[in-house]
Amino acid sequence: MAVPKRKMSRSNTRHRRAQWRASAPVLVPVTVDGSIHLVPQHLRKAYERGLLRPDG
Repeated sequence: MAVPKRKMSRSNTRHRRAQWRASAPVLVPVTVDGSIHLVPQHLRKAYERGLLRPDG
């Protein structure tokens, strides 16, 4: 595992952390009980199989 040789300043640490951004999930249409719902792509199969229920 890489180990830093010197301590990183608080300013540099915070500037590095500020660059990270979470991206919004890709939503795909799924028909459940005759109505279309937008659900995250990685959960599409679970909604189709009835393991999860869309809110609403």
